[in-house]
Amino acid sequence: MDEALFYDTLRQGLWTAFMISIPILTVALAAGLVVGLFQALTSIQEMTLTFVPKLAAIVAIFWATMGFMTEALVSLFKSTLIPIIAGG
Repeated sequence: MDEALFYDTLRQGLWTAFMISIPILTVALAAGLVVGLFQALTSIQEMTLTFVPKLAAIVAIFWATMGFMTEALVSLFKSTLIPIIAGG
């Protein structure tokens, strides 16, 4: 495997990982901001209040986007990795 192919494969893998992580990270950020704003407005400083809603939002969005994530990974494997492995 030459350098160009290696770096192109690495770039595609990192781009796929970035695209897969966007929904989860966006929801985690939004949930954190909403909970933080709620805590600042009400002066409630409960540790579980920051953790549980964020975890619930992350699990919900993970469940909702699981098909997209699977499709993206299968596409990466079919178009990039399997031909490299089969080609030797």
